[in-house]
Amino acid sequence: MRKPEIRIIGITGLPEVRPGDDLAWMLVGAADVQGTPLQGGDVLVVTQKVVSKAEGRLIALDSIQPSEFAQTIARQYDKDPRHVEVVLRQSRRIVRMDRGVIITENLLGQVCANSGIDASNLAEAGYLALLPENPDRWCLEAKAKTQALANADIGVVMSDTFGRPWREGCTNVAIGVAGMPAVVDYRDQVDTSGHILRASILAIADELSSAAELVMAKLDRIPAAIVRGYPYAKAEGKASDLLRAPEEDMFR
Repeated sequence: MRKPEIRIIGITGLPEVRPGDDLAWMLVGAADVQGTPLQGGDVLVVTQKVVSKAEGRLIALDSIQPSEFAQTIARQYDKDPRHVEVVLRQSRRIVRMDRGVIITENLLGQVCANSGIDASNLAEAGYLALLPENPDRWCLEAKAKTQALANADIGVVMSDTFGRPWREGCTNVAIGVAGMPAVVDYRDQVDTSGHILRASILAIADELSSAAELVMAKLDRIPAAIVRGYPYAKAEGKASDLLRAPEEDMFR
């Protein structure tokens, strides 16, 4: 029996990513240079922020004219009304506003703080980073490019940092997936004690995102990691598989 073991390798040495950069090519090259080239069966986990930079999903605050509604919220919570306006434009609905926090359902269907928009890890002041327009599509394209450049059939996950209701601290979750399942459904299978599993659906893309963050950290300029040794089925998973349907959501 194979000894279960997973290795997580941060990809280092990338320069500041600029709009228009071929990020997948840069990551494949950086992995080669540091002596850990991508291999078949790896999972490449890439942070949202670096993809947003490469796609040019940056917006200058000076270009934003806040609405009256945004100005009202900004006054109430002591925020920049231009930032609030961008959050509103990138949301489908406001889920909750309280204690200076705006929780929204963003345009990707993810429920998170500020529609997933922030100014952290941006080289220029006065800009905000929007989420990538289509994270699943980017992951699929990165998978294809890695296959062409490194002859490696891999899974790709795009991660972002989310807060969690009822628990302190943030964790990384998947907002884009390609080449692997986003979830694994164990329902109706029998455990080692003979019990039939009724509710066991594991969010493996989220788990891999969170594990990869341990080597990427927030301040170390490591925007991606390789997860090696995790066995997964080849599948066309997608990030929407991780979103609970409204009719099954007990807290909506």
